[in-house]
Amino acid sequence: MTIKQQLMDMLTARNDEMIAIRRHLHENPELSFEEQQTAQYIADFYENKGVTIHRNVGNGYGIIVEIQGRHPGPVIGIRADFDALPIEEETDVPFKSKNPGVMHACGHDGHTAYLLILADCLIQLKDELQGTVKIIHQHAEEKPPGGAKSMMASGLLDDCEVIVGAHLFPTFKVGHIGYRAGAAMAGRSFFKLVVHGTGGHGSSPHLANDAIVAASNFVTTVQTVISRRLNPYDMGVVTIGSFDGKGTFNVIKDAVTLEGDVRYMNDDVQTTIEQEIKRLANGLEVQFGVTCALTYEKDYPPLVNDEDLTSFVVKTLKASEQEEIISIEEAPLFSGSEDFAYYALAKPSTFYYIGCQPTYLDVPYMNHHPKFDIDERALLVAAKAGAEVIATYCLK
Repeated sequence: MTIKQQLMDMLTARNDEMIAIRRHLHENPELSFEEQQTAQYIADFYENKGVTIHRNVGNGYGIIVEIQGRHPGPVIGIRADFDALPIEEETDVPFKSKNPGVMHACGHDGHTAYLLILADCLIQLKDELQGTVKIIHQHAEEKPPGGAKSMMASGLLDDCEVIVGAHLFPTFKVGHIGYRAGAAMAGRSFFKLVVHGTGGHGSSPHLANDAIVAASNFVTTVQTVISRRLNPYDMGVVTIGSFDGKGTFNVIKDAVTLEGDVRYMNDDVQTTIEQEIKRLANGLEVQFGVTCALTYEKDYPPLVNDEDLTSFVVKTLKASEQEEIISIEEAPLFSGSEDFAYYALAKPSTFYYIGCQPTYLDVPYMNHHPKFDIDERALLVAAKAGAEVIATYCLK
């Protein structure tokens, strides 16, 4: 039996344990930058296993575990995030969140579970490893500034030749893995616009300056940034997700606060959108005689997968003889964002998608939905996909 097959058999044998870990984490979710107990659980898992554990890496509770092989060779990083979301869970699973208003609604519990078991199996086989595997347990993916940028800046990953990561997505069925070389996921920016007018009585608009009217004009006009300022072949999205104009029916509001979300696939588009939003805010002041306070923040950059590494991973997974890995499919561009992009800015990296669509749903609930759920068979798929890549890189 080859060492790689031994690794695969070990993963299969520990599938139930993997699921149990995922369910424990699902029951005990913690928000970004507050994942103290989750980080403790992860660190405790690695105690007395003969590996180097770095705790509190970056700007939060990040953990990096170094599995050093007996033989010299390459250094590869593999990442999983472990924070949850501020969502009230609406599933009916027996391991439902015990923390009101907090839910693992994006699969990070599954990411952590599969990587813990994969890492433990690699530790048991480390005498066969050529090089080093760095296990990256990342905090705070969901909340900017995120954890990835600071973990990369820690210096602990400087010697990584490549970094890989995976994400559970119900758009694919179990056994199906999605990939995309080059631009794969959108960058994201946030803006907040406070429009100040002059309040007054609803019966006397001529004695006031209605902030709601001015702000409403901005809501509709800002969409022309996408339709009239971007190249039709470029991708861009501007969404006004919050319009705080609540008041009394007969009172003219003196101030309104808008919050918006911007998505883009390259930095040039980001620059154009930012410039145009600032121009529109300035124009609002002239057109309506209001004053505007605009805050514009760049959150995560676009995720661009390394072409060569992605090709290597795809070739490796397509050659897999594991029955759990059914197909490898090119995925479309995805307008969601991921702070894994920071690893990809610093090192050749690739981020692939693990299908987890529950069999009991024809139309699955997507990530961030209060009824989001996964088919737990996807955990073994994720573990074996990661094992295939690491084995090809680092096993004798």
